[in-house]
Amino acid sequence: MDIQALSPEIIQDIGDDSIPADLITSTFSSTSIDLISAPIGSRVLAVSDEWFASATNLLSPTPPIRRAGVYVPTGAWYDGWETRRHNSAPFDWVIVKLGVVSGLVHGVEIDTAFFDGNHAESVAVQGCFEMGEGADEKVVKDGYDGWMEVLGKRDCGPSRRHGWTVTNLTRPVTHVRLLMFPDGGIARFRLYGQAIPVFPTRSDIEVELSAAVMGGVAVTCSDEHFGTRTNLLLPGRGDDMGDGWETKRSRGPQHEDWVLVRLGTRGAISRIVVDTAHFRGNFPKAVKVEAADFATGVVKQGVNYVEVLGLKDLGPDREHEFGEDMLRNIKDRAYTHVKMTIVPDGGVKRFRVFGTVVKGA
Repeated sequence: MDIQALSPEIIQDIGDDSIPADLITSTFSSTSIDLISAPIGSRVLAVSDEWFASATNLLSPTPPIRRAGVYVPTGAWYDGWETRRHNSAPFDWVIVKLGVVSGLVHGVEIDTAFFDGNHAESVAVQGCFEMGEGADEKVVKDGYDGWMEVLGKRDCGPSRRHGWTVTNLTRPVTHVRLLMFPDGGIARFRLYGQAIPVFPTRSDIEVELSAAVMGGVAVTCSDEHFGTRTNLLLPGRGDDMGDGWETKRSRGPQHEDWVLVRLGTRGAISRIVVDTAHFRGNFPKAVKVEAADFATGVVKQGVNYVEVLGLKDLGPDREHEFGEDMLRNIKDRAYTHVKMTIVPDGGVKRFRVFGTVVKGA
């Protein structure tokens, strides 16, 4: 399939918006999610070439790995996307549908881990907004002219993480196109940003306020030694302990670990689910949940959180649902943030806060 190509001169290398590799995660993790991560439903719609390695690898949430000396029929095995040599077009490309309805882009990460001598020399990212029936088919058609610049052409080096902030795009996107100049390999492609969900028009319909696809973000936590806090807000129950949140073993008395979540919108809480799926010998002994209402969206220091779920025992490998009869301080109250505390440590697969949307301050 041929997609209309833009000349390299059109896609300019402008500005110095790069982020040091060791600061990429901290730059975006408290305000954004990866809008094209496979676990939230993102998928590759079309690709110019993937002779050596599949473009679907770009969306994997796990860090790239290397299998030195392993070969497949097309050549050396790579955990990423790799195209053939000697591309006659200006660039190779891959079109990705976001895993959320739409999103505002805050940053881009390109990881060329283990691609050395065959890495992409440079990249650019474009986006578009297309919704409704036939949107996916429309964006992959030859000559589609709805692409707008997300990130201008940027140089890449071998086997390293590259990050850039995006400040020039204020419109949400539903699809993105990664351009790789002129060919080569990329291990991971991450698009950091804010999910723009579609909430029910009726105020009595329950939604998952904390879900990543509904705009929820795990802002910060006490520890994430074995599993990251962002996993808590993913859909489904996952595959194994690797896609949950797990803290290191505590050794001191009266220890607690915690995670702070910004809800996708201000809402009235109706029930809470704490899922310890796959955590059998390392689940927390107990959990409690507090909440706060930061109407401005800015977390303020020194503000007291209100307890909405008192300390409750947890068990291994199961969903624990706490309904209205077990919650407190929820009647005629609305919150923007929730804080889950586990005692003393351990792993939780998913943390779900359900409720109804409350508009206004």
